[in-house]
Amino acid sequence: MVDLTRLLPRIVKANPELAAQIAWARAAGPGLRRNAVPVRLQAKVLIVSVADALWQKQLESMAAELLFRVNNLLGGRAIDEIIFQIKPSDLPRPDPVTADEMQSAPQHELPTELLFAANSIADDDFALAFCARLTT
Repeated sequence: MVDLTRLLPRIVKANPELAAQIAWARAAGPGLRRNAVPVRLQAKVLIVSVADALWQKQLESMAAELLFRVNNLLGGRAIDEIIFQIKPSDLPRPDPVTADEMQSAPQHELPTELLFAANSIADDDFALAFCARLTT
């Protein structure tokens, strides 16, 4: 399987907005992707929609790290700033949950910081083991 993120520096010239969205998805990881969606790139500013003020504040505190990760994937300073706007209508609707899934779901939500930290582990095997340990 080809890792699309390795092609991002080339995609930046052809379609900078698409490249920024792909880089965001990789930099943010699955925990943040569900709650923060890149909606457009204006000049060198990435606009990301979030559900509420709590998510906005949390992500603003992580903005420098996220900006570094996105630019690292894009191969340079393609983005100067990330702005988090409150616009829940831009977020994907969650899939309906069945009663069986509710009973088997963990009773606690992992903190965003922990999800972000787990996503930053470079070693894939270690990251999988770490995440598996978190969910047990």
